[in-house]
Amino acid sequence: MIGEVTEFFYTLSASTYPPHDQRYRFYRENGGTFFYQEKREGDQWPLGEEDVTVSGTRELTEAEWSAFFDLIRDGTVKKREEHLEDGDAGPWLYLYWKGDRSEWQEYSFPSRKALSAFEDFCAALAERD
Repeated sequence: MIGEVTEFFYTLSASTYPPHDQRYRFYRENGGTFFYQEKREGDQWPLGEEDVTVSGTRELTEAEWSAFFDLIRDGTVKKREEHLEDGDAGPWLYLYWKGDRSEWQEYSFPSRKALSAFEDFCAALAERD
């Protein structure tokens, strides 16, 4: 299934003071695999484009793409549902693959430990930018 994954989005958002967003995106494009990261920080809510403090894209090695896939392999995917009532800060996770006919697919890690390992992996990739 690793060859079927086309995009994976992770977003963590906090409206507490100071508000901040952290976004990661893994994706395939033109035969390559990429990692994008963006951090927004500011003193008002909601944060906008002008609040981006860090962003960058880097091409992943085959080993890095494989490591990413290993981190998401055992998660659960279901059709997205609205979660407007809980006001949760996330993380919000969405996974897409070739031939996917749904507008959004919501992803969840099998455990808090698996989510932490994924976050650590993303932080390490972001540090390399």
